[in-house]
Amino acid sequence: MARLTFWNSYNCCPVPNDRITVYSTLPIRVYYEDTDAGGVVFYANYLKFFERGRTEWLRQLGVNQTDLAAKENRIFVVKGLDIRYRKPARLDDLLSIRSKVTRVGKASIDFHQVAELNGEPLCESSIQICCVDAQSLRPAALPNPLKTLLNQLQD
Repeated sequence: MARLTFWNSYNCCPVPNDRITVYSTLPIRVYYEDTDAGGVVFYANYLKFFERGRTEWLRQLGVNQTDLAAKENRIFVVKGLDIRYRKPARLDDLLSIRSKVTRVGKASIDFHQVAELNGEPLCESSIQICCVDAQSLRPAALPNPLKTLLNQLQD
């Protein structure tokens, strides 16, 4: 079986191709705390859902953001985003947050993310994440093993 090398808490280790996915899906249940007075998901909460989607996908790939900060002095920040709201989600809906990498730069990662209900898109976003030095908050190159992994996964 062909193997890919991917980044796992700063230790490269081989992983079978069938464990690498081009996109990730995270289930998110809508709770009262996620809704507004109208009973629909408050618009800003989709950003929280998308953050969880990106974070959990990276975690599944072995990318530990705590280690990234401690060992490489690197953190991720949102540089920009474009978001489109199509239909509302409501209390108790079980959403699927789909995340995929669309571009990898020297110090940035572009994601396309969709919140779906039963396969129907409710909210869609394009988000650019920038890797920065944890102290200066200035752009810093992605660690090479992470960049290699993400390049293999981009659309």
